[in-house]
Amino acid sequence: MISKLIGQKYVAIAKSWIPTLAVWGTAGGVALVHFTDWQLFLGHVPYISGKFNKDE
Repeated sequence: MISKLIGQKYVAIAKSWIPTLAVWGTAGGVALVHFTDWQLFLGHVPYISGKFNKDE
């Protein structure tokens, strides 16, 4: 369906960019967690979230 709209050439180009975009997206996500409040993000991970409970 998509190849009919944009052409097979552009579909092939897009498929070749998928690994690159995945690597840059992962690096961007890690950088976001690193440079912001990492407890805010890791609080939603089930295994790690129990380590940040604050008893008030």
